[in-house]
Amino acid sequence: MRFDIVTIFPAMVEPAVATGVVGRAIERGTLQVVVHDLRDFTTDRHRVVDDVPYGGGPGMVMKPEPFFRALDAIERASGQRPTVLLTSPQGTRLTQAVVERLGGHRHLVLLCGRYEGIDDRVRTRVDEEISIGDYVLSGGELAALVVLDAVARRIPGVVGDEQSVAEDSFGRGLLDFPHYTRPAEVAVDGQDGLKVPEVLMSGNHAEIRRWRKREALARTLARRPDLLDEAHLDDDELKWLRELRAQRNTGDGGEDAAPHKEQDDGSH
Repeated sequence: MRFDIVTIFPAMVEPAVATGVVGRAIERGTLQVVVHDLRDFTTDRHRVVDDVPYGGGPGMVMKPEPFFRALDAIERASGQRPTVLLTSPQGTRLTQAVVERLGGHRHLVLLCGRYEGIDDRVRTRVDEEISIGDYVLSGGELAALVVLDAVARRIPGVVGDEQSVAEDSFGRGLLDFPHYTRPAEVAVDGQDGLKVPEVLMSGNHAEIRRWRKREALARTLARRPDLLDEAHLDDDELKWLRELRAQRNTGDGGEDAAPHKEQDDGSH
C-alpha cells in the first residue's frame, strides 16, 4: 500500500514515518510512504503557499494551485488515481470502522492544512475529509500521522504479530483486556505488593482466554459503554454482560470486581 503526505513541514513528518512499526514496514517493502514538500509545487521564487483571505479576517489561507500541482504529480508518478484525504475538524470522525474501510484502498494521499485553513476549491479534489477529534491542532501533520499509523497496522505484514492486531482495542468493538509482565508482584509506596492475576500464570490457556474476554467486556462497560451498542458479542459475553450490569446496579460491580470474583470462585 502506498501513502503520500503533502505538507509544508516535511521535517516534521519524515522522522515519524522512519521509526517504529511504519519505519520497519517501509524497510521491508511492505509499505511505501512518500512525503512531499508543498513548497516544491509553487512557481514563484519565494515559494509562497498562502495568501490573505478574500473578505478580510485574521490569518492566512493556503493557496489552491500548489495542492493541485502536487496531486497531479502524485497521480502521474503512481500511474493511478489515488484516494485523496484532507485532515480537517469538519471531516468524518476517525473510528476503527473508518480505519478498516480506508485500509481497503491501495493508495491514499493525505493533505495537511495549516494557518486558517485551505482554499475551499482544493476540496474539489478531495474524496473524504477525516477528523481525529473535536479539538484544534496547529496543522494537519499530526492528524495525518495518526491516520497513517492506524491504517498501516491493519495491512498484513506491517505488524510482526498479526494476532496482536486482531486483539487490539476496538478490534472486536471492545476495549483491550489488561496486560501484565514480570515481576509477578510489585511493591508500591510501602503497601502490599500489586500482584499479577493468578489465572495468567496458571498455564491454563482456555481459562486465560475466558478471563481476558471478560476483562475486556468489564473494562468496556466501565469506560466506554457506548461501544457495546455495536459490539459483536458471543453467547458467553452476552451472559457476562448481563451479570456485570446486574452487579453494577447493586453496587457490587466495578471494572475489576466481577472478573476477579470469577477467578476466585471458579464460576463461569
